[in-house]
Amino acid sequence: MYAPFERRIDACQRRLRETGADVLVCFPSPNLTYLTGFEESPSERHLLLFVPEDGDPALLAPAMYDAQLAELPISGLKLHSWSDADHPLETAAAILERYSFESTKPVSVLLDDQMWATFTQDLRRLLPAGEFGLASTVLEPMRVRKDDVELRTLRRAGRIADRVSLRIRERGGDLAGTTEADLASEIDRLLAAEGGGEPAFETIVAAGSNGARPHHRSDSREIRAGDPIVLDFGAFVSTSLEGGTARYPGDQTRTVVVGGPPAEYVAVHETVREAQQAAVDAVEPGVTAGSIDGAARSVIEEAGYGDAFVHRTGHGVGLEVHEPPYIVAGNDRELEPGMVFSIEPGIYLEGEFGVRIEDLVTVTETGVERLNDSPRGWETGH
Repeated sequence: MYAPFERRIDACQRRLRETGADVLVCFPSPNLTYLTGFEESPSERHLLLFVPEDGDPALLAPAMYDAQLAELPISGLKLHSWSDADHPLETAAAILERYSFESTKPVSVLLDDQMWATFTQDLRRLLPAGEFGLASTVLEPMRVRKDDVELRTLRRAGRIADRVSLRIRERGGDLAGTTEADLASEIDRLLAAEGGGEPAFETIVAAGSNGARPHHRSDSREIRAGDPIVLDFGAFVSTSLEGGTARYPGDQTRTVVVGGPPAEYVAVHETVREAQQAAVDAVEPGVTAGSIDGAARSVIEEAGYGDAFVHRTGHGVGLEVHEPPYIVAGNDRELEPGMVFSIEPGIYLEGEFGVRIEDLVTVTETGVERLNDSPRGWETGH
């Protein structure tokens, strides 16, 4: 039996006590999903989760969600619904009054990092003497280490991306004449056909000189023979967690060529491949995130392309496509088992082409596991 949400709320409360904070407040965001299994987009309506350092958590929500929220598998969670004719701040004030905050010090409140200013201002009015901080103080160390169910879901997302990568690569010369936008749409359809949900981000297809822009938006440019093509894509995969749900993304990049590659391309691609392998090889518990960036960057700098590697080596992946740990120079955070992040060095030659190779990896007890295993070479089918 997997009961993550009660364990997560218990752990959140322990961390609140350790940090001296009194209450944590979430609104519709990955933090709310992480703690409750309920996923919803933000709106102008008050939907707030209150987690005190001691006592039962409370959820203030519009009455339209009553049926969904009644199924949340969290014992002790107090539901407070309100209709459009009610004043939700009165209910929020009553919730806060029920918690026995220590009267000799200001109330310490940790707010969801993504909370809209409207709601932060409401809470400041309710607690004018409160001291406010960010929920990530408590939740980020919890979310950064994925549990077994999260890792299994991320592996599924990786396999889906691998299968789509192979299907695109096998088209070979047939890719010529296709526009970037049409190929991006095809990739999205294949991700769904292979078992993925919606794309985890806007699929990138960047051909020829467009590949020199790391976050190029696919357009009407037609793919031509000899074009290097940067392909960056992934899909969300859902997992059921005892009445709650959560989605985890794939994220993979390959750079392929239709036909014969341009001059210099093969050497550049090999440099990026070696840089990515060096970074993967450097991953193990206890090393710093910055050292992984350094392992990739040193290979590219030694080859003379240091100025053409214009972004960090990677980013954490979980409920969000971009989250800690960030694999960037100067980040002294030590890697821990269960962390998941991308390793995606690149070289971008303006007006010519770009090359990026990306896999997701997870830190194991003794080293590293790749979550992607599709071919990393540049060759396509015939």
